[in-house]
Amino acid sequence: MMTQSTPPLRIAWLVWSLGALLYLMGFFQRVAPAVMTDELMRTFSINAAGLGSLSALYFYSYVAMQIPTGILADRWGPRRLLAAGALVAALGTALFALAGSLFWAGMGRLLIGGGVAVAFVGLLKVATNWFPTRLFALVSGLALFSGIVGAVFADPPLRLMMAWYSWRAIIAGSAVVTLAICIGIWVFVRDTPSEKGYADFVQPGTTQQEVNQPGILGGLVAIFRYTNTWLICFIPGAVVGAVLTFSGLWGVPYLATHHNLSTAGASALATTLMVAWAVGGPAFGWFSDRVGRLKTPYLWGCTIALAAWGGILLLPDLPMPVLITLLVIAGFCSGCMIIGFAFAKESVPVHLAGTVSGLVNMCTMAGPMILQPAVGWILDQKWQGQMENGIRVYPLEAYQAGFALMLAWLVLACVLLVFTRETNCCQMAYPDQQACPS
Repeated sequence: MMTQSTPPLRIAWLVWSLGALLYLMGFFQRVAPAVMTDELMRTFSINAAGLGSLSALYFYSYVAMQIPTGILADRWGPRRLLAAGALVAALGTALFALAGSLFWAGMGRLLIGGGVAVAFVGLLKVATNWFPTRLFALVSGLALFSGIVGAVFADPPLRLMMAWYSWRAIIAGSAVVTLAICIGIWVFVRDTPSEKGYADFVQPGTTQQEVNQPGILGGLVAIFRYTNTWLICFIPGAVVGAVLTFSGLWGVPYLATHHNLSTAGASALATTLMVAWAVGGPAFGWFSDRVGRLKTPYLWGCTIALAAWGGILLLPDLPMPVLITLLVIAGFCSGCMIIGFAFAKESVPVHLAGTVSGLVNMCTMAGPMILQPAVGWILDQKWQGQMENGIRVYPLEAYQAGFALMLAWLVLACVLLVFTRETNCCQMAYPDQQACPS
């Protein structure tokens, strides 16, 4: 029996929302150790470096899983991928909550990172299969928004919960929630609308069953046949790297030291940047879908973000209202990076959408992984010996030299975008299709 219509949006959003919950939990687990520092250090008898290493295990497995995740998204489909990821994350979270030693706590964090690593790419695969192409960028932006909601929930609300419950009880509770998400995904999510009796959005002849799926190496070779892939991969790391290097590590001491703010005040500004970023993702996605273009809004977003970051980092005597305004602009315009996933997905045939999404997500996370330690290394090189309460205090020149790396990468991102080829919000259907119709 032939299907007559594509799925109503309410069904598509239900399928998507279950994957979004896993992505939200991934951000929660990413940020939660920052709120539990004293408790974790006391429980496992570790210093700050040990705690940093424990927390970083999440990122190691997260990044390592991106390319395999892209291949699995194309081969397994989003239902099995998201359910398996949620199950692994739930087991890792339970192991972390029950760990009696640092080794088992580390194993738990490693499993958590590897499990939630599938969430974003799985969501992009759901968006590809369950939504019309014209909504892909908006749906991707809302995915980023849901993740940042998880990060915000892991800050003030988690601090309040810590006053009533132990860290082990809270983490164990999040394991139960993650397991419930796993069950929900398995019961309600399907790979394609046709599995629920609706017409598919994917063009005939391009479904997974009709395309000979390549292996991991074959998939990478295939996506790099398309010039846009080479260019797009280097861009989101600059945008996300700037946001997370500033708001997640070096921005607070910079603002506190050189703008005479309290730590709480500097943290509030960093949070403002993150919130603006969360809003900017869906906004840029909606605008891109509305105008039917990807390259132009992406380029404008990167350019304006670069200008705002230049003002923030190179002009130390800014009045506070101007500084806040520039932070909001930088955060909001950084939301343009979500367009990169739609841009990459449309630049290759649909059967390679998961593979290219995994590659772009890996390159995105490479931004903060490279910039955070690189900026720190430059700060140490420029340190002039000043200490305060046993903590190094870095001069303005050191911060400007370190932050120059962020600005340089953003400049490169803008240049690379100029040479990309517009897809007109149209999914490439076949390997020999060179461009979507205007």
